[in-house]
Amino acid sequence: MADKLKVWFDAEADFLEVRFSDVAGYEKETNHDAVMERVDAQGNVIGFSILGVSRFSKEKPLDTELVTA
Repeated sequence: MADKLKVWFDAEADFLEVRFSDVAGYEKETNHDAVMERVDAQGNVIGFSILGVSRFSKEKPLDTELVTA
């Protein structure tokens, strides 16, 4: 796990992004349509983003997996 996390939330776009590392990477689809993984060149997960984050509630949380290479 990373020593530090960077978290961004854009209320207007209803978008949350969490990064475990500042290394270069790209977005990759997950098994959930609202979640994208951010992976490095070796396929290691270095973050994730959630679109439409406000639609998830305590009663019905988001449930997905981030898969490493």
